[in-house]
Amino acid sequence: MATAMTPGRPGTPGRTLRGSGLDRALPYLMLAPTLFLVLGVIVYPLIDGLRSSTGFYRFGREVRSVGLDNYRQAFADPVFLESLITTARFVVLAVTIETVLGLALALLCAREVRFIRRIRTTLILPMIVTPVVVGIVFRLIYASDAGLLASLAHAVGQEPPQILSSGSSAFWGLVFLDVWEWTPLLFLILLAGIQSMPVEPFEAARVDGAGAWRTFVDHTLPLLRPAILVAVTLRSIDALTTFDQVYVLTGGGPGTSTQLISIYGYQTFFQFQQVGYAAAMLFMVALVVLVAAGFAVGLMRRRPT
Repeated sequence: MATAMTPGRPGTPGRTLRGSGLDRALPYLMLAPTLFLVLGVIVYPLIDGLRSSTGFYRFGREVRSVGLDNYRQAFADPVFLESLITTARFVVLAVTIETVLGLALALLCAREVRFIRRIRTTLILPMIVTPVVVGIVFRLIYASDAGLLASLAHAVGQEPPQILSSGSSAFWGLVFLDVWEWTPLLFLILLAGIQSMPVEPFEAARVDGAGAWRTFVDHTLPLLRPAILVAVTLRSIDALTTFDQVYVLTGGGPGTSTQLISIYGYQTFFQFQQVGYAAAMLFMVALVVLVAAGFAVGLMRRRPT
């Protein structure tokens, strides 16, 4: 005569994962692939970059350790300091313009009106184009011989603009390229922030007779401040490491007018073969990016008060 099997006993169908302790280890097992990926993509390059930044290399091989000499050389290098200033100017100008335009577009597209979804889709199209392709397209637009701007100038009887020929115009051309490509990112983040705001403060302001400007200053901006901070921080991190568009559009020129720190680090590493010096420069930039990323994560995890 068959006996009934008791649930929870070893060797029975009613046994659960709790008895074996696998339920405690299962979350860590599921996170293991991501953990190894982070270690391989982020942690190991940082450690290897720190090690390389303290060495002197010749023909790709470390000859000797120089300690912090590469870092001292960086702060005594006028080209490095100039590239830092150029990068800071680029980040401040581009992110500021993108934030203002993104906020304006988000406010305009926040209301559910006819065709608004198609307009939103159209606005985010520049963001999905590959940065290298964007650089090539804008190089064709800025070309002084057969570019789009040159053709328009000839059509109205004017001399074609020499955008990529002078330092100031090339820098502003690079800023315009970045604004065109990445304003949609700020637009999406701020639009999501606007759509998640509570409606009660705005209804109360409408009852009190507050105008559109007072409502924007007293309610919209304070409620939207966390989203703005997150958007600006994330975009600043990305702008700080801009490389593709600059390399394709100007290559850092003319002269050093558009030579960002990423371009100078690339040239130092691959063209001048100064591996340790380039690693020291880029490691300092990586530290700044990590600090900014930690600040952004803290903002996203902060609960509104």
